[in-house]
Amino acid sequence: MEWRDEGVILSVRRHGETSAIAEILTAGHGRCMGLVRGGRSRAQRPVLQAGNVVQAVWRARLEEQLGTYTLEPLDLKAGAIMVEPFRLAGLATLAGLAQLLPEREPHGRVYEALRVVLDAIEHDEVWPALLVRWQLGLLDELGFGLDLSKCAATGAKDRLAYVSPRSGKAVSDEAGAPFRDRLFRLPPFLIGNVPASAVDVIDGLRITGYFLHRHVFEPRGAQIPEQQEWIMRALAERTH
Repeated sequence: MEWRDEGVILSVRRHGETSAIAEILTAGHGRCMGLVRGGRSRAQRPVLQAGNVVQAVWRARLEEQLGTYTLEPLDLKAGAIMVEPFRLAGLATLAGLAQLLPEREPHGRVYEALRVVLDAIEHDEVWPALLVRWQLGLLDELGFGLDLSKCAATGAKDRLAYVSPRSGKAVSDEAGAPFRDRLFRLPPFLIGNVPASAVDVIDGLRITGYFLHRHVFEPRGAQIPEQQEWIMRALAERTH
């Protein structure tokens, strides 16, 4: 068995004295793990960092085996990310959530959107909003997508202002007003081509975080990556 694909490194762990096991989200083969021989060498260590984009060749005698990776660097983003705590928290959130995808199952839309976020990661005024959109796409790929296209109560498509934590559907300003304390505020950038403020991004992360916890993490007895809360606190500080 052998295939070649582009991918983003999600995690790396030591294996033996000289090798490493890399977990990579690939464009066409999904989330796959493989052994990188000599992965702890001086030449390989800069490549084997989360957030780096690589060309990967995976080989194994049988499809169900761990297999081995041969990696070529395409875009080494990790160095610029790791020196900035805010961006590092974004990368850790992306990588941690991408690990929710079933192993070896292609999710092309999630991969392409992940690349969009990483390509914008040096622009702190841009990538947090893209992270929210990526998380909405991830929820959809996992079968828990939200419906923000119309009001759950009236069917209206205008003046959408809230999201119901019960149904994951949008609610209009008029229909939601009596229950506003029990609804999420719907950030305008999620339903229109408008800029996102820090408050908008925080509200967006509250929504995605709630549904990720409810549908994915809680059933597994796990917690959403703590870096998500760190990002929200960092954004809140920027509003003062």
